[in-house]
Amino acid sequence: MDKEQQPLLSEEMDQTEWKKHWQGMPEFHQPDKSSARRIYVHFRNDEDVKAFSELIGQMITPKQKSLWFPQMEIRDRLSQRYEDES
Repeated sequence: MDKEQQPLLSEEMDQTEWKKHWQGMPEFHQPDKSSARRIYVHFRNDEDVKAFSELIGQMITPKQKSLWFPQMEIRDRLSQRYEDES
């Protein structure tokens, strides 16, 4: 006997009720950091991978499945957190 999953917010509940609890919270904007375009490149052998790696100036490891061009710098996420000021 399958029970239908109950919705998290009931239909009678105002869908904007959360806003009354969101007073004084910091603004949050999530910029889109997804790629603009994706191209799959296939190689016949490891020598071709090495030649491509040298051509683009990036190291490609045997287990690597993707890369950014130009190479993306490592993002510092620890400095972008919110802490309680009290």
